[in-house]
Amino acid sequence: MAVNRPGHVDQYAVFGHPVGHSKSPQIHRAFAAATAQQLSYQAIQAPVDGFAAAVADFRLAGGVGCNVTVPFKADAYELADQLDEEAQLAGAVNTLQWDSAGKLLGFNTDGKGLLRDLQHNLGIDLADRKILLVGAGGAAAGVIHPLLQALPAKLVVINRTASRAEALVQRFSSVADGRFSSATMASPGKGFDLVLNATSASLSGELPDLPAQLFSADSWAYDLAYADQPTPFLRWAQQQGVAQRRDGLGMLVEQAAEAFHLWRGVRPETAAVISQLR
Repeated sequence: MAVNRPGHVDQYAVFGHPVGHSKSPQIHRAFAAATAQQLSYQAIQAPVDGFAAAVADFRLAGGVGCNVTVPFKADAYELADQLDEEAQLAGAVNTLQWDSAGKLLGFNTDGKGLLRDLQHNLGIDLADRKILLVGAGGAAAGVIHPLLQALPAKLVVINRTASRAEALVQRFSSVADGRFSSATMASPGKGFDLVLNATSASLSGELPDLPAQLFSADSWAYDLAYADQPTPFLRWAQQQGVAQRRDGLGMLVEQAAEAFHLWRGVRPETAAVISQLR
């Protein structure tokens, strides 16, 4: 954990490819201003095959921590010397930090960020609820453990390739307690209280091939992706009669706040930042 030192500015960054669209610099600069932390934060586009070298260069230039976005979360997982439980289970790292001995620590704050957005910002009680998770890639893996910790009645994962959903269930078998299962895209079940889209379809303007009747009367539809306009998944949910819909902007800010707290030991308020980005 870094602390303010007179006359010294700690350096942070987000690595991605591409990364020019990232809102992380704006978010972390707002956090720094609100908490009186002396730091700089930049976006770095690393070569697709040069993530480790780019991180090493950043460290040599004085970097003390960084965020990691697509396509480098698996690379960051392999690069870290030590992993927190969320990163171990997800097989992905979105936050890196060097400790006082120079060891590179890897964390995954995505799931905690999602949970805080759902519970704190949106006021959704997940206990004893039925949750459907669409997708079985890295985004889905990063949120499963925190969702299970919220004690839903059941968490069902579906994916276009059913075997990937089944493999994800097996990976989390040690923490699932029988509440986590997979199903097919054609027959996932009905009447879910919360349907989460964790596929990359929204990023390409597409919609997962989902059946009707997924939702209950007071369901929430939540897309982990965010955009200036409603995603195809959220537009489809509206057509299904779902009144309560939200994209992943709140999750983005909340996972950033988790990373900021790891780095600085200070938890920033997020409401004003979310409102500003909206």
